[in-house]
Amino acid sequence: MRILLIVNAGSGGVDDPDAIAAGLRTRGADVDAHPIDDLDDLRDAPPAGVDRVVVAGGDGSLGPAAALAAQLDVPLAVLPVGTANDLARALELPLDDLEAALDLAARGEGLRTVDIADAGVVPFLNTASAGLSVHATRSAVPLKRVLGPLAYAAGAVHAGVRAQPLQVRVAADGEPVFSGRAWQVIVAGTGAFGGGSKLDVARPGALDVAVLVAGPRRQLLRRAHGMRVGGLTEQDGVVHARGTTVTVEGPGDFNVDGDVRTVPGGRFTTADQVRIVVS
Repeated sequence: MRILLIVNAGSGGVDDPDAIAAGLRTRGADVDAHPIDDLDDLRDAPPAGVDRVVVAGGDGSLGPAAALAAQLDVPLAVLPVGTANDLARALELPLDDLEAALDLAARGEGLRTVDIADAGVVPFLNTASAGLSVHATRSAVPLKRVLGPLAYAAGAVHAGVRAQPLQVRVAADGEPVFSGRAWQVIVAGTGAFGGGSKLDVARPGALDVAVLVAGPRRQLLRRAHGMRVGGLTEQDGVVHARGTTVTVEGPGDFNVDGDVRTVPGGRFTTADQVRIVVS
């Protein structure tokens, strides 16, 4: 098997990129390794003869790698070496066990199809959120190396106490969904985010959007519970819709799979699909 390996050396769990490539080679793979900064060049001049793309990185690395795998029409395998590893948790991939993850990446055959969403500046797989999530992510960044995934919980607590609602206008496929003040707006692909939180999504082929309407701050505890155990979109005060195109006007910044970015026009679309190795 010929593997195109993409490594984000900036992810916390990547101590030795060469060791990752060597681990795949010992499992019989022919490995062509690249740093994540090469992704644009690889998409402009895609290599021939690739059987599988393997990405070693956190959630923010997965969307761009998935777009390359979709372009090459090959499966994507994930080595979850980031902080939250939300996609890996959602798909029940090996966590905190690099050897098991390497086995799956090199030898796994079971595939699951996942939508690739486009935030204009970057493709993503899990979620793009405005409001509390941006505040929480910025608060969590300095805590990641000390607390790991718990940094997101600490950031969420800080956001719940200090953040203020946003004035937003949300539409799905051109139809108005919500206009007013909201604590948070979540645009979801897989719906996984925040080190174990989730938004229940109906089916592949479209984006889900959930608006946490502004109200008493004490309601955020119930929202947080819904994010952890499911059922958030069924709660009173949460507006839910689906569409292939979602626009969120008002906020400047979004948390896109763990990275805070400015999204042009607040416009999100379904872009493609990727087959992820899961077993």
